[in-house]
Amino acid sequence: MDELSMPNSSAGATQTTPPAGPPTPPIPLAELLAREELGLRRIAGPADADLLWVHTSEMADPYPYLLGGELLLSAGVLLTDPDHYVGRLVEAGAAALGFGVRPVHETVPAALIEACDRQGLPLLEVPPATPFTTIARAVWRLMAEARHRELRRVTRAQQALATAAARPDPVPAVLHQLAAQLGGRAVLLTARGQEVHAAGRRPDPEAAGALTRLARVVARERPGSPSSATDTHGGTHLSAYALGGGEGLVLALATRQRESGDHTVAGIAVVLLSLLAAPHQGADAAGRSAALVRMLLGASPAEVAPLLGSTGPWTVIHARRTDGAPADALTAGALGASLGTALVDAERGAGEAVRVLLGPGPEPDRIAARPGETAAQPAGTTAQPGEHAPEPARPMSQPGEHAREPARPMSQPGEHAREPARPTPRPGWTLGASAPTPVTALAAADALAARALAHARATRAPLTVDAPTGGLAALVPPEQAAAHARALLAPLTAPLADTLRCWLSLHGSWDRTAVALGVHRNTVRQRIGRCGELLGADLDDMDVRTELWFALRQT
Repeated sequence: MDELSMPNSSAGATQTTPPAGPPTPPIPLAELLAREELGLRRIAGPADADLLWVHTSEMADPYPYLLGGELLLSAGVLLTDPDHYVGRLVEAGAAALGFGVRPVHETVPAALIEACDRQGLPLLEVPPATPFTTIARAVWRLMAEARHRELRRVTRAQQALATAAARPDPVPAVLHQLAAQLGGRAVLLTARGQEVHAAGRRPDPEAAGALTRLARVVARERPGSPSSATDTHGGTHLSAYALGGGEGLVLALATRQRESGDHTVAGIAVVLLSLLAAPHQGADAAGRSAALVRMLLGASPAEVAPLLGSTGPWTVIHARRTDGAPADALTAGALGASLGTALVDAERGAGEAVRVLLGPGPEPDRIAARPGETAAQPAGTTAQPGEHAPEPARPMSQPGEHAREPARPMSQPGEHAREPARPTPRPGWTLGASAPTPVTALAAADALAARALAHARATRAPLTVDAPTGGLAALVPPEQAAAHARALLAPLTAPLADTLRCWLSLHGSWDRTAVALGVHRNTVRQRIGRCGELLGADLDDMDVRTELWFALRQT
C-alpha cells in the first residue's frame, strides 16, 4: 500500500527518521516530463518542481510517510476528499502528484485537478500503459546521470582550484577561479568584515551588507560559532565559511543561483585557502612578522641572537613578482611558506621588494654513541682517557697573517652544525639571495640580496645568489683587502660605486645595467664615464676591471 522508492530499500519499507540529505541531486520535473516513453502529462499546478524521491502510496492520508520533495504516485484507491488529500500532501512538502488512470478511475477527477491548481501542487496524468515502477526507475536513472555530471563538475573545479593555488598569487587566484566556477562573488573577509581579497561580480549594496553580517556569524571570535552559514537576500544566495587557523578569516560567497555541487566546490576552496592563509592569518600576524624581519635586519646581534635561538647560517632573500604586480601579505606569505619560513616582510610600501629571512636547514641526525665514543663523534676518533677529542684541522696562517675565519660559523659546545637552507627558484617570482651568513652580518646580507635581485631582473634569471668571496681573492687577508679597496675607490661617491659594481657584474652591458638600476641607459653611460675620470683609469682595460671588481667585492 505504501512504498518509498529509493536505492537499497525493500517494498513496503517506511522511513521514520529523515536522512541527513538526499542521496543524489534533485531532478527538475521538466526533465521527467521530457521522457516521451513514459507518456506523462502535466494537467494542473506549476511547471517548476524539484524531485528528491519517488513514493507510491494508496493510503487515504500518506502524510506520516512523506519526507518532503517526493513525486507521489497513486491510483486514488481511497481518494474521497481531493481537497483535503492535496492539502495534506502540500503540508508534507510533496513535490508533485502522479495520478494513474484505470482501473480505479477512467480519468483524473476534476475535483483533484481543481485542488492541485488552487494549492499549487503539480499534477501529472499517468497513462495506463506506464507502470509506477517504470517511473521510479526513470527518476533514479535521471538522478544517476545528474550525480555523474555533478562529480565531473566537482572534479574539474578541484583541478582548476588546485592549479590556481600553485600560482605566484595563490589567494587571489583561488578566489577568482571560485567565482568563475560558481558564477558569483567570492570574498575573503576578516572577522571585522574588512575585505582582504575579492573576485567576481559585486552584488548590490544590500546583499553585500547581508553577506558581511553573515560572515560575522561564522567568524571564530567566540566559542560555539558555526563553521558555515547560508542565507538568501532578494534572490541572491549567500554563504559563509570559516577558514581554519582560528584567526577569524571567512570565505563569503554570493551567487544568483545555487546548484548541486556548489557546497562541495566551496569546501575545496576553504581547504586550500586555509592552507594558504595559515602562515599569515590576519593583519596583526602579518604585521608582527614584518616587524620581526625588520628588527632582525637592523638590530644588533646581541638583541637578535636570543630571539633566534641559533647563530645561523641565515639567508636573506629579496623577491619581486615576475609580472611586476605588487605582492600583498598573503601572497608574500605563500612565497615564504614555499621557501620554508614564516619570516616575511611585505609591508615596506608599494614598489618595494618582498624580503624573506631563511633560517638554517634541519638539524642533522645525531649519531648514536658506541662505548668509548661521544654522540655525533665519528668512529675512529675515540678519545683516550685523559685526552680531549681532536679538533678539526684549520688552515695554518703564515707569519704576519691573521687566520681566516671559516665561511660558516662554528657551532657552540653541545650544538650540531646545521647546513644552510638553499633557496630554489619559484614560479612567477624573481629572487635575489645573499650567501649564507651568521647572525652578526644580516644587515650586510640584506644589501647583498638587493644587489642579487637587481642582477636577476637584469639578466631575466629566476634566482641569483650572491657568492661569497673565494678563489684567489680569499688568499688576501680581509683587513688588507678592505684597506686597499677603500684607498682605490675613495674618489667615488656611493651611487657611482654602486653603478660601477652593477656594470662590471653585468659584463659592461649598458642596457642590463639600466634595467637593474632602474635608470636610463644614457645615465649609466654618464656615470661610468665619470667613474673613469675620477679614477684616472681606462675601464675598457681588463686588468683595470679586474682590480676594481676585487675592490668592489670588499665593500
